[in-house]
Amino acid sequence: MEACHSPHQSNVTSSEATAVAIITLEAFAGVWINAFIVCVLGIGWVRKKTLNSNEKILMHLSCSRISFYCSSWVYSFLSIIYPNYHKVHTGLQLLTSFATFFNYSSLWVSACLCVFYCIKIANFRNRFFIFLKVKIDRMVPWLLLGSGILALAMSIITYDFNEIVQSNNLNITCFRNFLEESIRKDKLFFSSFFLLGFGYAVSFMAVIFSAVFLLFSLWKHKQKMQTNSMKDLSVEAHIRAMKSILSFLVMYSINFVCLVLILFYIMANVNIVTILANIYVYGFPGVHSVVLILSNPQLEKALLKTLSCVKCEFCIK
Repeated sequence: MEACHSPHQSNVTSSEATAVAIITLEAFAGVWINAFIVCVLGIGWVRKKTLNSNEKILMHLSCSRISFYCSSWVYSFLSIIYPNYHKVHTGLQLLTSFATFFNYSSLWVSACLCVFYCIKIANFRNRFFIFLKVKIDRMVPWLLLGSGILALAMSIITYDFNEIVQSNNLNITCFRNFLEESIRKDKLFFSSFFLLGFGYAVSFMAVIFSAVFLLFSLWKHKQKMQTNSMKDLSVEAHIRAMKSILSFLVMYSINFVCLVLILFYIMANVNIVTILANIYVYGFPGVHSVVLILSNPQLEKALLKTLSCVKCEFCIK
């Protein structure tokens, strides 16, 4: 018979403590990086009294990621340091739902950003594509609203999903007993599990198709420039853009795999698989935000100006 443990009892291994430290650093860096984007865009908003479509998406994305880092860091800290804490505190399930809402919001808005770039930059003569290119700016607010509604739906599903898991004290060894115990909860569990995975898959497919179409358009344009013997600088710029898109595609694919692994291993206790997956999932939004800063002239200029000011202050001291 297993011994009873206090829900506040901590039994942290060295790997878990290291994971907490890494996740804390990633969350701290991610909050500051995205706060920088919000500040720069906010200042520009005050000056110009308006935001273009790209800036609206970036602002929404950065706010979602700041909220995601804050809420999910608290949950990850408590779930690793006090693994039994969530079994007696329903408030932590609410915190999980908030983290899920901001996570899905971040994923969907980043997918919207990728679709937006594809429609704006890619050059296809298809009538439907031309229609989207003309209407995309008007569609952005609706895309952001739709992302928020879908993220809210996923957070509600997550809350129900966690209640099913906790009410059955679900883990890998008792999964068969769980199936035999309740057919109704079995259907609820798998429907929730499917919908959560479907939310990840749809955003991932949107990114994949957008990136592939954009890569194809850039590659086709590069071939055309080389045929017409245009400047090497233009060709090099297109090659750098293609490499950037490919690297983002690889990063997003790994992030998708990690999210699926976390979803599958949510039934088990904290283990090395979930720890490594969570570390990557935490690191991805911050790294992606840095890429967005370096690829945006306004944000890059503000970053260089900030770094030069910090360097001058450091030299004076």
